[in-house]
Amino acid sequence: MTTYVALLHSIVLGPGRRLVMADLKAMTAELGFADPRTWVATGNLIFEGEDAPLAEVESRLETAFHARFGKHVDIILRTGPGWLQLAAQNPFPDGNSAQIGIRVMREPLGPEVLPRLEAIATPGMRLALRDGDLWIDFAGEPSEARLLSHLTTKKLGIGTLRNANTVKALAAMLA
Repeated sequence: MTTYVALLHSIVLGPGRRLVMADLKAMTAELGFADPRTWVATGNLIFEGEDAPLAEVESRLETAFHARFGKHVDIILRTGPGWLQLAAQNPFPDGNSAQIGIRVMREPLGPEVLPRLEAIATPGMRLALRDGDLWIDFAGEPSEARLLSHLTTKKLGIGTLRNANTVKALAAMLA
């Protein structure tokens, strides 16, 4: 049995309509996965399942999500040990966890991305790649950073942003 961490890219189903985490857990259980549990109402899910390639499980979840909720949502998956490794790689442990984000990628980003994003970053902002995921110390309110408009699927590929507090909370749920 494998423990998986799933991150949904966007859980807004339409104007004024957000995904209810109980519905997400029910969908996951209906797919045959065990012990689905969520962290806050932002599309963070942990569950158990048979060992399978991540792309296969992502595809199953995305297909079921679309069928049930009528919208495609990118879902990025890690195994439990993979998530714990990701959480341990925070290159900014001295920073404010609420101001540190990580863009968790389906396909790893290459080193050529950093100089392009650093040219856009504001003074004090720090960027680092760890195993192809992009860590950002926004050094301020992330929602106010113009860098956000450059962290899109169109520009970087499929991925989703989480703050360091969420990364730590999901790691604690795995312990």
